[in-house]
Amino acid sequence: MKAVKFDRYGTDEVLEVREVDVPEPGAEEVLVKVRAAGINPGEIAIRSGVFEDRWPATFPSGLGSDFAGVVERVGEGVSAFAPGDEVLGWVGTRSSFAEYVVAPAETTVAKPEGLAWEVAGSLFVAPMAGYAAITAVAPKPGETVVVSGAAGGAGGVAAQLAVEAGARVIGLASERNHEWLRSRGIIPIAYGDGQEERVREAAPDGVDALADTFGGGYTDLGIALGVSPERISTIFDFDAGERLGVQVVYSTESTEAVAELATLLVAGRVEIPIQRTYPLEQVRDAFKELSARRTRGKLVLIP
Repeated sequence: MKAVKFDRYGTDEVLEVREVDVPEPGAEEVLVKVRAAGINPGEIAIRSGVFEDRWPATFPSGLGSDFAGVVERVGEGVSAFAPGDEVLGWVGTRSSFAEYVVAPAETTVAKPEGLAWEVAGSLFVAPMAGYAAITAVAPKPGETVVVSGAAGGAGGVAAQLAVEAGARVIGLASERNHEWLRSRGIIPIAYGDGQEERVREAAPDGVDALADTFGGGYTDLGIALGVSPERISTIFDFDAGERLGVQVVYSTESTEAVAELATLLVAGRVEIPIQRTYPLEQVRDAFKELSARRTRGKLVLIP
């Protein structure tokens, strides 16, 4: 089978698509023929060695966490799935950018009928980070919530879940994404110089919470807007917890949360736009586009 591998830290140029053996599922595992696998900013950091101290690579390393596909075989002890089942989920083995992936049955869920493969293969890393970011600040009906990076893979989910909770949501994003934000019930605000004043104009009664899914100083913006530190969360500004007392969150590793999001997607209450799909062989091009940080929703590999 074909799989993405790399032998050293570096730019996207270190990524190669190689022929490797199809893995065998062990006890409580399933072998899935991958139909789609979403890519994520954190995988850039893993590949480049930014997270070496926290999450080192063992070379040759694979890459990828999210996947959706069809069960090929099941390991001993698996009763929830059978060959032919359509599933989605995630792995912690950096191996989903491949034609086949072995996944724990406990991190695999049934794919709902009507959920597109590209979306199904993108539901864990970024969306669950967005889920965690908005859950941490617990928006309530009638509150005003600001989300940075509100059109991205994490921020888009966070902003829409805040709308689902009944909050009035202000989304910081580039102007090319404003029409989409409005279509999802989110008030768009352009980021950059003057953004604090623009947020204040849009929220004359103040801001109750801020979820940062982009990094680069948005936790400080929350403090400047008068938001209590415990109602500010970030998935990127790792030193802001100690520096400002805000909540630093990572993800929600819950099949229940993934299944909940999948249900909302099928119902049309939440949308994850797919900006573009790439064949596995064009993995470098996919990461070049992701590195520009101008993605609305997700970029997805199709093995």
